[in-house]
Amino acid sequence: MHAAVIVFPGSNCDRDMAVAFEAAGARVSMIWHKDTTLPEGVDVVGIPGGFSFGDYLRCGAIAANSPICRSVKAHAEAGGYVLGICNGFQVLTETGLLPGVLLRNAKLKYICKPIELKVETSQTAFTSGYQAGQQVTMAIAHHDGNYHADDATIATLRDEDRIAFSYLDNPNGSKGDIAGIVSSNRRVLGMMPHPERMADPAHGGTDGAVLFDGLVRTLVHA
Repeated sequence: MHAAVIVFPGSNCDRDMAVAFEAAGARVSMIWHKDTTLPEGVDVVGIPGGFSFGDYLRCGAIAANSPICRSVKAHAEAGGYVLGICNGFQVLTETGLLPGVLLRNAKLKYICKPIELKVETSQTAFTSGYQAGQQVTMAIAHHDGNYHADDATIATLRDEDRIAFSYLDNPNGSKGDIAGIVSSNRRVLGMMPHPERMADPAHGGTDGAVLFDGLVRTLVHA
């Protein structure tokens, strides 16, 4: 299974994401934002956390217009898998691959701490290793993680079982306590918490490793 991890100026979780993919058994290619094409045979594209382009304009807006993102969007539209974490989630909303927007945290402060999540669905490749309703611990580290969409979009996400994770104690004001969502074809996941930071016992927990293990296992057997 081949994963490509995109690297932007300001990315700071790209190596963490690559290590998590490799620990799950994937082969990883690191792809610079100025590249125009993804490698042949890529199964999943990872867009890591960080502060791409210094978070100028809106978070993720400049990165979403990088040359490589045209190929990422084409990959997703052709049915490929994409995982966007934190800043990567912001990039996915800016490209239009996921609905909604990530706003400034409700209390206008940067938050960095472990957080409890509820797995809302196990019916995706990303969440296949969890049980629906399971509580897991992951890390958050963001200033603009307040997910917002109009009421009709939120209703659609709920009706179509497209909310992947929700916060048990909402830290940032996200509408509906939403921490992560998937696309209509369930092959694109955007989430603010960092599973790659809970993917090794030395990190204080391994709940995040389950996401990478389940994704790789699903794609290998597809």
